[in-house]
Amino acid sequence: MDLQVTKAIESMIPPSLSSHSDPRSRELKAMEEKKAEIDVKAEALVKRDMWCGLAFLALQTAGFMRLTFWELSWDVMEPICFYVTSLYFMAGYAFFLRTSRDPSFEGFFESRLAAKRKRLMKARNFDVNRFNELRRDGGAFSLSRPAEECSASSWPCCDYHGRRSTLIGAAHDGNIID
Repeated sequence: MDLQVTKAIESMIPPSLSSHSDPRSRELKAMEEKKAEIDVKAEALVKRDMWCGLAFLALQTAGFMRLTFWELSWDVMEPICFYVTSLYFMAGYAFFLRTSRDPSFEGFFESRLAAKRKRLMKARNFDVNRFNELRRDGGAFSLSRPAEECSASSWPCCDYHGRRSTLIGAAHDGNIID
């Protein structure tokens, strides 16, 4: 009985690529470095976009204040502000329908991060399938956190709170992402 349990557990553990002379190990290490570069670049691009969005909203608010208190009056600006707010609500709802994510800053950040990563991966010829294959074959992972697969379009492995994962598409709840 103990031998059967041992064999069952061994069959679930992929062979190790721990040998530094193994070409697959070197390839995995190079791909992980390339992925780390993509993570950093994508996050920087998304943060820049978010700061530009904040600047746009600040300028819009300043413009509305100027129009409300100096150029026009509240009676004129009230319907304009209502329609602008309605447009923002519709944009948030459309975002939810398109992405099935909360129309929040966090949801928008995650969506933009996935899009930027996908674009950078394509531009830098990063092979997600090969990376996942190397990870499955026994890449550098611990038994407490097995390798997980994903696609480039749903890659929330690096969130905005500073927690980082070394796996593409590693979901924070431990599920595999398609």
